[in-house]
Amino acid sequence: MADDAPTPYESLIPKPSGIKELFAPVAGFGVTFSSMFRPVVTEQYPREKVPPQPRYHGRHQLNRYADGLEKCIGCELCAWACPADAIYVEGADNADLPDGGHMAPGERYGRVYQINYLRCIFCALCIEACPTRALTMTNDYELTSHTREQMIFEKQDLLAPLQEGMLPAPHPMVEGTTDTEYYRGEVTGPTPAQEEWVREHAPAPDAAAPAPDGTPAGGPAPSAAEGVAR
Repeated sequence: MADDAPTPYESLIPKPSGIKELFAPVAGFGVTFSSMFRPVVTEQYPREKVPPQPRYHGRHQLNRYADGLEKCIGCELCAWACPADAIYVEGADNADLPDGGHMAPGERYGRVYQINYLRCIFCALCIEACPTRALTMTNDYELTSHTREQMIFEKQDLLAPLQEGMLPAPHPMVEGTTDTEYYRGEVTGPTPAQEEWVREHAPAPDAAAPAPDGTPAGGPAPSAAEGVAR
């Protein structure tokens, strides 16, 4: 029976002695003490805003051509590519616009464009799917809001602002060109004919005013049921 008694455990790690034994209980604080003298890396946001990296995936943007026409053709490929079902697109025909105006080169344009940032995972698959480079991602990362409805961005929220020299759509394409010339970047700005068309078809000052019942000009906006689900 004596032979079956368990033998006492003996550590194979040599036990410190002398000065090492004295400071052994606080040896783990070495990392803490060494970190105390390193530079502080905390960013004081929002008082100090540090610009993100150039290829940061932030808020989306719908781009324009050099003459002001929109690049989005309403093909809905971005909506099909979205794994989170965060994008809703409705296309329309340029032929339905009056007096030969175009919102985008070619036959169609994006009439309704919505992105639900409550669902978006910023994977950029929609950017890869876009055939006209209409959709890109900016460095804007401040997307907070007080309501869920405000997190659903409409076309007017995503559309790039008009740069100097651009004309507000709708207006005709550059005479003698097709959508191919636009895609290749051969259109570098508006022509005098386009500028004259815009001047002749400029809306009256009160044309954009809402109706007495509050309905915006051009008819009611799409309802939530028609667009991205909340």
